[in-house]
Amino acid sequence: MTGTLLNVFTILVGGGLGVFIGARLAPRLRETVLYGIGLFTLAFGTKLFLETRQPLVVIGSLLVGGLLGEWWRLEARLEGLGDRLEWALAGGQSEGRGSRFVRGFLTASLLFCVGPMTILGAIRDGLTGDYALLAVKSVLDGFAALALASTLGVGVLFSVLVVLTYQGGLSLMAAQAQALLSPAMVQEMTAVGGVIILGLGVSSLLEIKRIRTGNLLPALFLAPAIVALLARLGVL
Repeated sequence: MTGTLLNVFTILVGGGLGVFIGARLAPRLRETVLYGIGLFTLAFGTKLFLETRQPLVVIGSLLVGGLLGEWWRLEARLEGLGDRLEWALAGGQSEGRGSRFVRGFLTASLLFCVGPMTILGAIRDGLTGDYALLAVKSVLDGFAALALASTLGVGVLFSVLVVLTYQGGLSLMAAQAQALLSPAMVQEMTAVGGVIILGLGVSSLLEIKRIRTGNLLPALFLAPAIVALLARLGVL
């Protein structure tokens, strides 16, 4: 859990600085910084996807995972959590699901929790106590939180609740996860994460097209299951 706690700290520091200096930054500057993060997100997501050796596993995971996410309304539930946090902060007043608070909370939660650094770093931290990979992720997330919070506000800070629950939970279950996940499973899970990161960049950061990326999250867990099934059938 050491790496996760460090990650939470850097997000709070970076996000806090972003909220504090955000008003002093010209809107044009804040917009450019956010677009820079968005472009990097697209490039990073593409890099992760290119690691796949089984593109059909990736698309199958995304299709089935997207159907499950829409059925379970995962993104709406994340937005609802953001609404409740905003309502509590504002003393019973909320701007609704299109508010900057909710957008900041949802965007930061997905950005900080999707990717190989989260999965592999949390597993390594939980198994051996080596949090070097999560330390690198913490630095990146701190700078990203500063940029996001300067534009999207205090909702970014509350993403630490999701980071603590999801990433910390992975660390606590690391021994079991490491025993179950093969390199091929992690590889395809990483590729699926790359596609979701691409969707996040297009939708929330660059605002090119609205995509309910939160509803694609089940695909992360379907990818290793599909790889395991295909391996058992002798296809892989």
